[in-house]
Amino acid sequence: MTTTYAVLGATGQQGGATARALLAAGVAVRALVRDPAAAAARTLAGAGADLVRADLTDQDSLRSAFSGVDGAFAMTTSFTPRGTEGETADGVRIADAARAAGLPHLVYSSVGGADRRTGIPHFESKRRVEEHIEGLDLAATFVRPVFFMENLSPTAEGGATILRLPLPADVPVQMVAVADIGRVAAAVLLDPSRVPGGAIEIAGDELTGAQAAEVLGGRYEALPVAVLDDPDLRAMFTWFVEARPAYQADFAATRALDPQVLDLAAWAAQRATA
Repeated sequence: MTTTYAVLGATGQQGGATARALLAAGVAVRALVRDPAAAAARTLAGAGADLVRADLTDQDSLRSAFSGVDGAFAMTTSFTPRGTEGETADGVRIADAARAAGLPHLVYSSVGGADRRTGIPHFESKRRVEEHIEGLDLAATFVRPVFFMENLSPTAEGGATILRLPLPADVPVQMVAVADIGRVAAAVLLDPSRVPGGAIEIAGDELTGAQAAEVLGGRYEALPVAVLDDPDLRAMFTWFVEARPAYQADFAATRALDPQVLDLAAWAAQRATA
């Protein structure tokens, strides 16, 4: 019998990384997408994935998409017009559909710190999804990634490279590449026993803003947190400063699941040659 895993949001960052990691492991992937005709979906199909239309707002379509597979990956986001309430509703709908379909195992990508009452809105919305999953008769693992390396966006100005963040230069932040989220999620889908506690916080590096800028070949400029219009992001960057340590990833466990895990220098080198 063919082992098949469903990946929700397979044309997105995390879903795409998970789908590619599963395909690289030689298993069948059911890529759940909104538009099978989209270019990103066709690329996945060309890599060997089976495209299936699924709608986050339609529990029946999700239940059908989760039926007959050996496990599934899912993530949610609050960065839509529906905000954190919409994110929680999506996560609850995903979990309920998975249970109704008799899904053997769900990997839910949450966020580092979701279990520590941070008060950050998009952390708390993901924790509410986790809590709903915990209340169901559903085998699940929570993968909790930290700050994405992809969110570091230096700018070129007058021949100089400048990294700006609303963060003091000496505050360390743990970070992870999206590709590593996918590789960890795939490893957990293939063998859930590798995360015996049912949850893992993952990271590939820990650097201050100044150190990150140096790795990226530039200089750092700290901005005041007040420059952020979004109160959710203001809360997160304030937490980085006040919690110390904020994220608490298990670096050794991350590497055990993903021996290819990237530090920032390796991530930047890959980006430069892509």
